[in-house]
Amino acid sequence: MTQKFFSINTTNGENMLRNKVSILFLFLLFAVNANNAQTLSGNFMLGLPQGEFKDNVDKLGYGLQVQGTLSTPGSFSPFTIGASVGFMVYGSESRKAPLSNTIPDLTVDVDRSYNLANFHLLALVSPLPGPIKPYIEGLVGGSYIFTTTDVKGENNAENFASSTNFDDFAFSSGFGGGVLINLVPGLGVGPDIYLDLKARYLLGSESEYLTEGSVEIANGNVIYHPKKSATDLLSIHVGVAAYF
Repeated sequence: MTQKFFSINTTNGENMLRNKVSILFLFLLFAVNANNAQTLSGNFMLGLPQGEFKDNVDKLGYGLQVQGTLSTPGSFSPFTIGASVGFMVYGSESRKAPLSNTIPDLTVDVDRSYNLANFHLLALVSPLPGPIKPYIEGLVGGSYIFTTTDVKGENNAENFASSTNFDDFAFSSGFGGGVLINLVPGLGVGPDIYLDLKARYLLGSESEYLTEGSVEIANGNVIYHPKKSATDLLSIHVGVAAYF
């Protein structure tokens, strides 16, 4: 767990987060292509904290998830392995504040985002051929849980300062299952395109993290009130998958 103080940065904070996810996605795409990749999928994800995590974060998270596998599972060889990367926002806050104590007449927008990024190795089993393919998967990896703050001028989309305020790491493992429904047959020319519907349950180790309302500003000072708990997460995914 680390706490980081506010710093000026000319890079747009939200773009930094998106760039990190894009880099992870490109790395995953390169890695699976380098090994004659056979499947690649991307999903919109809803995250529902469970257990102690839900006690502290009682709201729906949202984000994106991508994954690739090294072979196409089927009746001849139903088992494959791969990797999965996800990013989820589980909370956010916005407020207006004076730029500084010496310039109280200049107001800026302060946006805070509570985020979770995870990476997992996975094993997937899908034994049935045909246009509808049920599957199950097992996962092992970890989650990076972090809070960022961005500052921008009023009516200005460009951030001129950003900071990662607090972060920690949690190991996680779990299982999932879903169904692929063929949308576009490849017909031996291109990939088969499937609608991908699935759910995952991840058991996360204990971690410290911030939630909405856990950052206090008092007399010009920032006080953090982190939560500490296991980080179990149920996620629902809707997306598309390409089988090459």
